Amino acid sequence: LTALMLAGRVGSGIAAELGSMMVTEQISALRALGTDPIRKLVVPRVLAGVIMCPILTVISNAVGLTGGWLIALTQLRVPTGVYWSSVVEGLYIQDVWMGLIKPFFLGFVIVTIGCHVGLRTSGGTQGVGRATTNAVVAASVLVLIVDFFVTRLLISILF
Repeated sequence: LTALMLAGRVGSGIAAELGSMMVTEQISALRALGTDPIRKLVVPRVLAGVIMCPILTVISNAVGLTGGWLIALTQLRVPTGVYWSSVVEGLYIQDVWMGLIKPFFLGFVIVTIGCHVGLRTSGGTQGVGRATTNAVVAASVLVLIVDFFVTRLLISILF
């Protein structure tokens, strides 16, 4: 779920930013100055995505568990100890590992798609709009596909 939200927010932002740089020929200017735009613009974004997606996933999981606890406590009158013991009983260590490993792959996919689509933008402001939409759609679909295959791989390894 976190990866899909990031695909919409981060993927679109990266595609729009790099797309705007493409249509205003800022990328061409970087190349003319002898600077590699991939090294300068793409690599830092990919590293940030690979590092931050797992961190945001952990935060998202913590918020979700805390929200569930608050609802269970206030609306359903479930005692705190019962809620947290049920959480611990229902979690397997393999699930935790999968939840910590998959976001690295998903963060890479989201940012890479945003960068790829952004750096292929043409056609002025309309092109930037199309690129932004295409980045969100492509990243969202690829998040689902990569999630499926990484989950299958991790299940075969961990279980």
